[in-house]
Amino acid sequence: MLFRQLIDPDTSTYTYLLADSDTREAVLIDSVREQVDRDSQIIEELGLTLLATIETHVHADHVTGAWLLKQRFGSDIVYPAPSAVMADRLVVEGEVIRFGRHALEVRLTPGHTDTCASYVLDDQCRAFTGDALLIRGSGRTDLQQGDARILFHSVRDQLFSLPDETELFPGHDYTGRTVTTVAEEKRFNPRLGVDISEVRFVEIMDNLNLAYPRHIDRALPANRNLGREVGDAQAVRETDLWETLSRSPSGVRHVSPEWVAQHLGEFRLVDVRQPEEWNDALGHVEQAELFPLGTLGQVAGDWDREQPMVLICRSSGRSDRAARVLEQSGFKRVASMVGGMLAWRESNLAAACG
Repeated sequence: MLFRQLIDPDTSTYTYLLADSDTREAVLIDSVREQVDRDSQIIEELGLTLLATIETHVHADHVTGAWLLKQRFGSDIVYPAPSAVMADRLVVEGEVIRFGRHALEVRLTPGHTDTCASYVLDDQCRAFTGDALLIRGSGRTDLQQGDARILFHSVRDQLFSLPDETELFPGHDYTGRTVTTVAEEKRFNPRLGVDISEVRFVEIMDNLNLAYPRHIDRALPANRNLGREVGDAQAVRETDLWETLSRSPSGVRHVSPEWVAQHLGEFRLVDVRQPEEWNDALGHVEQAELFPLGTLGQVAGDWDREQPMVLICRSSGRSDRAARVLEQSGFKRVASMVGGMLAWRESNLAAACG
């Protein structure tokens, strides 16, 4: 697995990039708006397909880059379900987020806020704890319906129940530390170590007297809106959306089924399957036109090469090939829908049959 730990120096926020080294499918945990260009460059240089940006909670100290990354890569925005935001996906306790052969298990860990979640790799070698458990510390509990008693049990039940050797990666560190383990925090954490009682932890948290977060008045409204700020919609309209799309390792622009559903009507939608597949169990997207791959070279000669186009097949193998053929023929804005009709149906998007 490919793994990168990145930091925003202004807020000491850690962002984590995880990817399957074979499929190149990736997820990004706790992105920062000001670091979107950095993160995008890494994703593109490594030839990754960003499936999702994942939040550990609604942050009060920085604005997430989730919305901007979605515009560039078509990635889903994922929040813990208690967040009550209009995310692409709201995850619940025990749910898994898959990328290639790997998966993250959702463990709800409220207490810092009432919406916090931690994410544990399926082999339990690493866990990403957000602000629930920091290295030798914990997140504050005096904002956003935080509760010290709830946080105490979240850490003890959800994180300290992991194997002692599990590496823990926090949402922040203000002294340059990057990683810890379950065993270390059980032994050395001065707030939440196993020798600390719930009563003592509540007493500690009640007497922190922390300053008001300096970015909270900007961060909270933006993060409740998925990282979207005033002026963002206009900026996207003024940008050629097709230039922001990610490309596969073979150079084909990729879009997700959700992206296609969101932007229907803004491009020509071409299905390159065989006629007998058009009305099979998978069905077809109602707005699509059927032009089998074998006929595409002939019929596309009369098409407008400036018209945006998305290509669909069963699983995206043929649509990737079709996109390469059309780009080589001079078409400017061509993309392939990742996963094809299989992914469209798995995403519970409507399909016509018969």
